[in-house]
Amino acid sequence: MNPLLPAKLASLALLAGLLAPGLAWSKAADRNQPMTIDSTSSDCNMTGDNGKCRFSGNVVITQGTLEIHADTADVIQKNGETERVVLTGKQATLKQQMDDNTWMNARADSMDYNVGSEIIILTGNYKVDSERGSNSGQRMVYNTRSGAMQSGGDGTRVRTVIQPKNKAATPGEKK
Repeated sequence: MNPLLPAKLASLALLAGLLAPGLAWSKAADRNQPMTIDSTSSDCNMTGDNGKCRFSGNVVITQGTLEIHADTADVIQKNGETERVVLTGKQATLKQQMDDNTWMNARADSMDYNVGSEIIILTGNYKVDSERGSNSGQRMVYNTRSGAMQSGGDGTRVRTVIQPKNKAATPGEKK
């Protein structure tokens, strides 16, 4: 086993902790929780501080209220730091409780997170849901640092639903 693997897994833990908060102001306490990565297999090819780890087969990543499911999770390292994480599946899913105790759910065929730029790109029938509303389409680029979001622009339709501020849950509806 590569002696650098524990450090690489710690980098993945940090990255996954960054991934969900950027999407929806997640529960801040989750970042201080231990992370568990379960998969059918893992394959790491590290040369010094550079390389890639692929977790595949029913990948489940949990940390506090964060829960990610994917067919594969690729973690790319450069100069000892996590540079990028790509989650793929039919569909990769992410859910996390936010600081206001509401939930955020996201799904896409691919979730590509660039750590340096703090940009996540959701592609392939993506949908992001929260109590505030939802956004769905084929491609979304979300800057977790600035909050800027661009959807569409590729000739496909985008659907955004904004919930009224005072929306009350109807009987039987999960709030």
